[in-house]
Amino acid sequence: MSDTDGYQEQLQSDSQFLCSDQRMDTELVDRLVLQLNRIYPQILSDKEAHRFRNLSVPTKVRLAELLKHLHRKGEEACHEFYRALHIHTEDIYSSLPSRVREREVADSKCTNDKTVRQERYVLNDRGPMFFLSCFSFVVGIAILYYYGDTEGETLRCTGVFLHCSAVRLSKDARDVFISYGEVGK
Repeated sequence: MSDTDGYQEQLQSDSQFLCSDQRMDTELVDRLVLQLNRIYPQILSDKEAHRFRNLSVPTKVRLAELLKHLHRKGEEACHEFYRALHIHTEDIYSSLPSRVREREVADSKCTNDKTVRQERYVLNDRGPMFFLSCFSFVVGIAILYYYGDTEGETLRCTGVFLHCSAVRLSKDARDVFISYGEVGK
């Protein structure tokens, strides 16, 4: 199901899966009914919640009736059921047939994007520690250069180091970097 399909259609297609899944036990159905009743009383009234929590009726029957009731209530009721299911059991929610199809469609759309992104950002595989160490090194050199001033003269080692550091930069950046270093002399 795609984003254009409504929650009612999704609930209709997921109903058989939900009713046959062993993980949808009495406790989970009761939690879902209680959440829908307490947080959204316009979706599930007290009388309806009492009917769906009746333990003399088998859980699978109560669940099937609840799903039919929510489907009749409309789009918002179905959406809130999915939200409650996601809150209480993310594993069941993620294994719903509609969610699996949605992921497959999203994966097929993003497959081309991922290969392009991986090719474009090859240097990102070094991780955050590499970035932090390089950044710290540059900040240290900048501090030495700017605050290493002793009576109008910068530290002699920083000027030489700045010229050596410009070797791996592009031509324009190298020119700016070296001229900036020479201005400080």
